Amino acid sequence: MIWRWLTFFSVGLGLAAAAGVTGEVELTNSKNAAVRRHKDYAGVVLWLEPLDRSAPASSPRRVEMKQKDKEFQPHVVAIPLGGTVEFPNLDLIFHNAFSNFSGQPFDVGLYPPRTSKSVTFKHAGIVRVFCNIHSTMSAIIAVVNSPWFAVTTSTGKYNITGVPPGEYQLHLFHERALQTNLGFLERHITVPEAGVTMPLISISETGFIPAPHLNKYGQDYPPAATDGTYPGAPRK
Repeated sequence: MIWRWLTFFSVGLGLAAAAGVTGEVELTNSKNAAVRRHKDYAGVVLWLEPLDRSAPASSPRRVEMKQKDKEFQPHVVAIPLGGTVEFPNLDLIFHNAFSNFSGQPFDVGLYPPRTSKSVTFKHAGIVRVFCNIHSTMSAIIAVVNSPWFAVTTSTGKYNITGVPPGEYQLHLFHERALQTNLGFLERHITVPEAGVTMPLISISETGFIPAPHLNKYGQDYPPAATDGTYPGAPRK
């Protein structure tokens, strides 16, 4: 949980892109193989909420979260309130995306290969997504009450574009960080007309313990389930 100043208010508040908030995030104390071996810092969500006014309504937005190779791709997406997520099934097997956690519960039901389902999200929050057939599949949808947000790339870089000058609260979410750690990193920032480059944000994964999840019926997944033998599987 360290903020390191890379570039700060130099030459008229930095060399950041006009009307943008840019910066980098790093993950520390991680047990995740991609982070430890490859320094993969993707999937951190950052968004801005104005302090002196309400956030303007966002235009309708649609993003894709593909189901491919028994994975949700990308693993993390961010959308504004009212946004829609498409769940195209690109595998040659059935899938059933659902969420019964906080955020907005949904269940698109069982659907076959080369088809798609969609969900429109009307409540802000973090939506944890799973597949009712494949217990290893999981994803995150961050629904934010703001049009100004970004998700970090594998290098940890982010770019929140189109931000009007003003005072904002910077919020963060990372699925393997404790909420207390994330709360400590939130900041009140000033965005000038030229934009601003933020200091490096260091997010510790200390204290994170992976927890198993249940299927959409609140039951354990079958220990040896296959793609053709699961509750609701089509008859041959």
